[in-house]
Amino acid sequence: MSEKIERKNNVNNRFHYSTDQVIDKPFNWKQMFRLFSYMKPYSKTLLPLAFLAVIITTAIRLIVPILIGVYTLDHAIANKDTNLLVKLVVIIAVLYAISYVANVFRIRWMNQLGQNVIFDIRKHLFTHVQHLSHRFFDQRSAGSILVRIMNDINSLQELFTNGVINLFMDFLLLLGVFVILFALSPELTLAIMVILPIMFFISTSLRKKIRRSWQMVRMKQAKLNSHLNESIQGIRVTQSFTQEKENMEFFDGVNTETYESWRDATKKNAMFRPFVEMTNAVGTAILLWYGAYLITGPGHLSIGAFVSFAVYLGMFWEPISRLGQVYNQLLMGMASSERIFEYLDEQPIVSEKENAKKLTDIKGKIEFEHVEFSYDDKRKALKSISLTMEAGQTVALVGHTGSGKTTIANLISRFYDATSGSVKIDGIDVKDAKLDSVRSQISVVLQDTFIFSGTIIENIRFGRPDATDQEVIEAAKAVGANSFIEKLPNGYYTEVEERGNILSVGERQLLSFARALLADPKILILDEATASIDTETEMNIQSALRKLLKNRTAIIIAHRLSTIREADNIFVLDHGEILEQGSHDQLMKLQGEYYQLVKAQFKMLEVG
Repeated sequence: MSEKIERKNNVNNRFHYSTDQVIDKPFNWKQMFRLFSYMKPYSKTLLPLAFLAVIITTAIRLIVPILIGVYTLDHAIANKDTNLLVKLVVIIAVLYAISYVANVFRIRWMNQLGQNVIFDIRKHLFTHVQHLSHRFFDQRSAGSILVRIMNDINSLQELFTNGVINLFMDFLLLLGVFVILFALSPELTLAIMVILPIMFFISTSLRKKIRRSWQMVRMKQAKLNSHLNESIQGIRVTQSFTQEKENMEFFDGVNTETYESWRDATKKNAMFRPFVEMTNAVGTAILLWYGAYLITGPGHLSIGAFVSFAVYLGMFWEPISRLGQVYNQLLMGMASSERIFEYLDEQPIVSEKENAKKLTDIKGKIEFEHVEFSYDDKRKALKSISLTMEAGQTVALVGHTGSGKTTIANLISRFYDATSGSVKIDGIDVKDAKLDSVRSQISVVLQDTFIFSGTIIENIRFGRPDATDQEVIEAAKAVGANSFIEKLPNGYYTEVEERGNILSVGERQLLSFARALLADPKILILDEATASIDTETEMNIQSALRKLLKNRTAIIIAHRLSTIREADNIFVLDHGEILEQGSHDQLMKLQGEYYQLVKAQFKMLEVG
């Protein structure tokens, strides 16, 4: 038994995910108004039409009980006035028909409004996330981001489709009913309303617990999505190490936590409606007891007025019950909006100045002047680096893992900003340039090439959407990708699934070369781009690489030193510092760090 518990603990330690913290804040009406501001674009079209329909239906609901109780019972039936009775029946029938039509349009308009608002919020959030810095994605799992964009926004749908309009309708109905009840019998109204303060106190005490429970639901969903995303993407690793059982055990735990959080939230939600029904029962008892006294007593209340009062009292508890549901929707909306606005309020650490310059037709000269950088403000990834890469040069960055090679590439593309010092392109500090104008002239080819769902031709065209089919084919031919593409079932129009799983690692890398060549960047960064290609394939595409690197500044990051022999300049890095620089021949003559790296690699090849 103890071994089983220990094993389960090991599984939970192995599969660890960062989770969002429950945001413990008081109910923030300013935040709700911010959420409702997404309805503003429709404030002159759908919203007033829906409100008009609500006013019509509410007015009819308030009129009908008076017609039935006072006029029908106390006048038409009491006086046996058949003509008045027929007129009242016709009037009531017409009013119900009008109410039916108004309700149909109200539902249609509010559904349309709700869908439009959800569309706008999701578009706003996704657009904002697209422009956030790499650090934002480094600190969050894909699953937690997915939950915000999908689940949290979906949970607002009921609020915007029914909640807002029901809130207006119920307040309008409550006000109307209260005025009419008071007009019919002030004494009876006051007697029944005594129980309202108790109801208000209890419902208020539940507010914080309900909101926190829905926050917990969102947090558990984010953890579940993170695990699902990682499990599906890493299924090959899981199966190769026969860790399916451990993976399922962890999933069962996360799934159970999600289930328990939902059960807790729905249990707390369910507490309000029975309480309203109990209050309704108490109010009905007061109505029968005190109403009977008023009818049989001094004659203050007629039978017709009593019937109307009973109908209105039923109408009074109905919106209160619905207000409880709307309140729950507000609490759910509060929990979701806190998480949505947390992302919307997130600012990119790499920001663009108001007077930023647009870089056009750059030559490609890159300068680092005393650049320091740290990812976590503790350990420095770069230590006062100064280097120059001339326009059109092929520059290689070599060194052990963690030496700062990829960090230099990230600073050139301005995925991060230097902690101190400056990074310049053609003499202009990248912090003073427009982000798009910098990144549009730089292409990065990574070891792990990402292939999008779609056709081969669409994937190559990704970096330059306006390229013609012929230009795409020429780029593929230049890097040697054409031969395998033409063998595919539909050639360039073959559909590839997410991450291009129908292609080999080498084929995906060749597509990334074609994509980079077609984009025709002024600066090209190859970050271990040939690491996934076997030596024979690499030799076959050497000419393609030369064409890819021609007439542009190229930065090659590689552990395989055979790929950088022809580089114009090689920088050898270690722990964020430059140890050596020069051509391959110059560095070999020095017999320093670079020489030792080459020597060690050749020894490995000989042993192999």
